Amino acid sequence: MTIDHSNEGGHPPVSRELLRKVRLLELRTRLQVHDVFSGRYHSVFRGQGMDFDEVRQYSPGDDVRNIDWNVSARMGHPYVKIYREERELSIMLLVDVSASGEFGTVHSRKREVAAELSALLALCALTNNDKVGLLLFTDRVEHFVAPKKGQRHVLRLIRDVLVFRPVSRGTSVAASLEYTLHALRKRSVLFLISDFADEGYQKAIRVAGRKHDLIAIELYDPRERELTPAGLVPLRDPETGELVWIDTSSRAFRKRFELNAARQAEGRDAFFKSISVDRIELPVDQPYLMALIKFFRMRERRR
Repeated sequence: MTIDHSNEGGHPPVSRELLRKVRLLELRTRLQVHDVFSGRYHSVFRGQGMDFDEVRQYSPGDDVRNIDWNVSARMGHPYVKIYREERELSIMLLVDVSASGEFGTVHSRKREVAAELSALLALCALTNNDKVGLLLFTDRVEHFVAPKKGQRHVLRLIRDVLVFRPVSRGTSVAASLEYTLHALRKRSVLFLISDFADEGYQKAIRVAGRKHDLIAIELYDPRERELTPAGLVPLRDPETGELVWIDTSSRAFRKRFELNAARQAEGRDAFFKSISVDRIELPVDQPYLMALIKFFRMRERRR
C-alpha cells in the first residue's frame, strides 16, 4: 500500500544507478548483520505470545492453572500443558523523511544514516525469518508497506527508504504512530527513526509504547548540538524555509545555543525514561554499530 498525496512525490524510475545503490547498501549492511547481530537479535525481543507445545505429567511446583483436566482424567494422573514463546516477530520501521533529514555538515546526512539503519534492521528480520514493514513519514504518512517476509520484500523496503521522494517537508511523529496503531493489530517491535525535530508527540508515544515494543532512534548532526566559530552564518530551516543569520563568532551565543540543545536532548531522554521506552542517540558523524551493539547488550541483560 502506498499513500500518495501528490504526483510530485513517490519513487523515481528504476534505473541501473538506483539498482546499484540498493545492492551496495544491501551488501554493506548484510555483512554487519552476520558479523554482529544474527546471534543477538532474537534474544532481546519478545515474541508475540505463547503457543501450546505439549503436555507432560504434573511435577511439584508446576502451576496448577495449567493442568489439562481432560488428559488427566484419561491418564489417571494430573498432566499440565507446556507452552513455548512464539518466536516470530513483526518488525515495523517508522522512518522520518522530512526535510530536516537532508541537513548535514559531515560525511553523512541524517536521511542517509536512516536508510542504512533501516536496511540493517530489515536484513536482521530477514535472517531470522521475521516479518518487516515500513512507514515513511513527514508531517503525514507518505508511504506504508505492511509487514511481510522474504528477500524480495526486504529489497523493496531498502529501495523505498533509500530513494522515496516525499511530498511534504514538515515532521509529525504523532501522525506516524497514530497510523501505525490503526494498521497493526498484533504487538510488534517498532523502530522509530527520526531527529525528533517536532513537538506534541508525547501522548502518541505513550500509547504506542504501551501497545508495542517501541525503540526510538534519534539521529542528529554534531552542528545541531555544538557550533564552531565561523563568523556570520546564514541558516535556513529546511522544513519552513525561514532564513536567519547567526553570529557564530560570539562565544556567549554559542554557549546559549549549546545549553539549549543540551536541555532539549535531556528533556527527551527524561521523557522516554519516564514511560520506559528505549531511546538510542546516534550522531551521524560517528559509526552507529557500537551504539546498536551497546543497546542490544543492555536489552539482553535486562531480560
